Amino acid sequence: MILTDTHTHLYSEAFDDDRKEMMQRAIDNGVTRFFVPAIDSTYTARMFQLENDYPNEVFLMSGLHPTHVKENYKEELTHVEELLSKRKFYAVGEIGIDLYWDKTFLAQQQEAFQYQIQLAKKYKLPIVIHCRDAFDEVFEVLEKEKSDDLFGIFHCFTGTKEQAEKAIGYNMKLGIGGVVTFKNGKIDKFLNEIPLEHIVLETDAPYLAPTPYRGKRNESSYVMNVLEKVATIYQKSEAEIAAITTENSKAVFGI
Repeated sequence: MILTDTHTHLYSEAFDDDRKEMMQRAIDNGVTRFFVPAIDSTYTARMFQLENDYPNEVFLMSGLHPTHVKENYKEELTHVEELLSKRKFYAVGEIGIDLYWDKTFLAQQQEAFQYQIQLAKKYKLPIVIHCRDAFDEVFEVLEKEKSDDLFGIFHCFTGTKEQAEKAIGYNMKLGIGGVVTFKNGKIDKFLNEIPLEHIVLETDAPYLAPTPYRGKRNESSYVMNVLEKVATIYQKSEAEIAAITTENSKAVFGI
């Protein structure tokens, strides 16, 4: 059984003390494909080191995370574009809008999101969307950029069924992670009404650990717990869910 973690911050400082062991636990659990989103330029070197250490398992994205859109966001966007022009990446992400912590830079977040979508189209890459307390704002930008060459993943999807269907309408897969295992996660109530072809699995490690690890550090091996829950929701075997969601990830990322 091959499992894919479509969203994991393996370069995070949270793993500095035991990264090798953490990676081995994931690999031992059948997780052999790790898609790694960017945050900002300060993490680029760490991402490249991770890729160097795991050249057959780790696949990198380039992008500016919405919570890191600050006064210097134009410099950061230049960095993203320079990276995309120089070497292979598998997506532009994670990008989007986050209004949970701070609304100060909403206009800049919208500008950065739209600009990075345009970069993704230029380089024929998928986008990986971060959306927190900002569904309307994210959909507004997606509507402006809607086209056949817009596609990707709505990472850590936590919205309603209607929002799920709207995201799918923009050629987005739904990234399902630890929230699906939470008692108050809500998406488990309607997820089985969404065709499996639109679903990929993720952890968002080191964040949002699934039950029974909720509140602790997340890691990529815990995608197994997400898999178990999704298999229960769809009433299919874990092997079948693993195979379908990995194929879905291949359709997005091209590998």
